[in-house]
Amino acid sequence: MTAAIALQNLGVRLGGRPILRDLDVALSGRALGLLGPNGAGKTTLIHTLLGFHRPSEGTAMVLGRDIRDVRAAREARRDVGYMPERDAFVHDMSAVRFVRLMGEVAGLPSTIALERAHEALIAVGLGEARYRDLGTYSLGMKQRAKLAQAIVHGPRLLFLDEPTNGLDPAARVRMIRLIRQIRDSGVQIVLSSHLLHDVEQICEDVLVLRDGRIAVHCDLAAERRAHARFLDLEVRGQREVLALAVEGLGATVALPDNKRRLKVVLPESVEVRAIYRAAAESGVQIRRLVSRRDSLEDIFLRAMGLSGGTGDTPEPTEAAVDAMTEERGR
Repeated sequence: MTAAIALQNLGVRLGGRPILRDLDVALSGRALGLLGPNGAGKTTLIHTLLGFHRPSEGTAMVLGRDIRDVRAAREARRDVGYMPERDAFVHDMSAVRFVRLMGEVAGLPSTIALERAHEALIAVGLGEARYRDLGTYSLGMKQRAKLAQAIVHGPRLLFLDEPTNGLDPAARVRMIRLIRQIRDSGVQIVLSSHLLHDVEQICEDVLVLRDGRIAVHCDLAAERRAHARFLDLEVRGQREVLALAVEGLGATVALPDNKRRLKVVLPESVEVRAIYRAAAESGVQIRRLVSRRDSLEDIFLRAMGLSGGTGDTPEPTEAAVDAMTEERGR
């Protein structure tokens, strides 16, 4: 797939202060998750790609067009949709009038914009409420109206800035389903979110910014394949003996302060059953075993420098635990 976005040593200064520095990467997947702590430069990057800020160094290509070229950038924006984090509604305007207006701003003729406005609002589940004033909408309905105005002109590339922010669980599920449908229809998506679970459900690639620089750019599936499984064991018996046996299998073992626990980084070539076999041969009983795959949370924390490098694995989180079994040692 052709790169929807290509950053070429991109740098941006605002008020004389560097916000983005030396960004050099091509983004071509169906859906990219844009992550980073507050102040990392995520929204600044989106606004720069939309033409709100001019690069101070380097440039970027959006759908093959150089954002430094005013005419090319204007042409690119016709093929781009943008759902901002903050509301920008005319509250006493009906949803269909507002979405029609956004279609006209994007370059659609008035009659076509009206037709597309109806279609977009029906697509996001606001068909019955499309004649109501936006000021009467709930938060979830406003978020879907923002999504409708972002897709009304049929963009090839869609920027979504915190689309599930503040939504209740049911509304979040509905929004994620809508975004995945848009992605699967062929529209490339850049999703900026602080909710890692949402990014995992939608995105195939992830770009993590830290202090205005690229900390990580990875394919999620490939990253998970490249990293091993983590095991957290609670045992009864001589854990040091079991640790030596497990290390002999090619795994990495850490011994926490709790004398009954072991933490194991298991390579792809070693099955969990081998750990049970080693325990039986060592005369050690496994009372509890928690197994999990590398998660987006782990990738993000490594990018932030908040895990790794100690020989110990992070504590499993509820969202990351794949399976928990309580077994008697054999």
